[in-house]
Amino acid sequence: MEFLPVGLVIAGLIILCLGGYTLVLGGVALARRLQISSMVIGLTVVAYGTSTPELAASITAAINSHTDLILGNIVGSNISNIGMVIGISAMLAVGVGLGIRKRTVRRWVPIMIVASVVLVLMSLDGEISQIDGMILIAGLIIFTVYIVRTAKKQAPIGDAVEDEDPEVHVGYFSFKIDSVPKAIGCVCVGAFLLFVGGGFTVDGAVAISENLGISQLVIGVVIIAIGTSLPELVTSVIAIRKGQMDIGVGNIIGSNIYNILLIGGIAATIIGIPVSSDTFSHYYIMIAFSLVLFVGFRKYIPKPVGVGLAAAFVIYLGSLLV
Repeated sequence: MEFLPVGLVIAGLIILCLGGYTLVLGGVALARRLQISSMVIGLTVVAYGTSTPELAASITAAINSHTDLILGNIVGSNISNIGMVIGISAMLAVGVGLGIRKRTVRRWVPIMIVASVVLVLMSLDGEISQIDGMILIAGLIIFTVYIVRTAKKQAPIGDAVEDEDPEVHVGYFSFKIDSVPKAIGCVCVGAFLLFVGGGFTVDGAVAISENLGISQLVIGVVIIAIGTSLPELVTSVIAIRKGQMDIGVGNIIGSNIYNILLIGGIAATIIGIPVSSDTFSHYYIMIAFSLVLFVGFRKYIPKPVGVGLAAAFVIYLGSLLV
């Protein structure tokens, strides 16, 4: 029986990732059928979709009043995205390091840091209230409108809708999403898988926490956050192997912003999130990792910095489990 919670978490994470993958492809196909440009699709459907596994797990935790898991998931995902994903990506990058656009450093990294600081300020009274959650959601809406308008100004004239339909691949099974009913079906299936996977993951994580006597905050950081960040790690490594050096950094920074505004906002709106004093040390570590991307790097993240990020991440995890 002691292996059942571990099995639930593993199964839940797999189902979450599969659900997020299916939901994104269905959303992209539906948007294209509605003649929405590929640029807007990338900034909205895909950007939101990459955070759906974390969102599903956090909403499930909120509904079941496991509030420590929510903050552990948000903070842990942001730390693992930078320490694990960007760190390993920089280590494996061809040449001097991982390419990063100047615009990313000047515009998106500061927004990520500001969002992190806002989360800390909201926690100072010991709770991220439902009003705080609504403020975060308002910030999410403003941020989304901002990036879409900014991208439209910078997009080349004639930004077209891509003709090629997305294709779902699961093992040896694949099919093309070439109609509105198929797209809606994928969205519904993806949402259902996210619901099921979120339930499995949270139930297993809570059971592990109780069996080992470890706080749910730590379980959220170590298990759920890292598990839901693995797809981003795989995507970044694949992109690097294809020579697409800059693709990972922007996506990771965007994911971190959405984790705070989207996941924190919705979860806090459902149920006010109590914040223990232990949480603040994790907040500061999250901000410290974020500052590394802002200080001193304009064109690329050197490989030694990648090694340092990954090593710091391992040390951080070790400190939680000791």
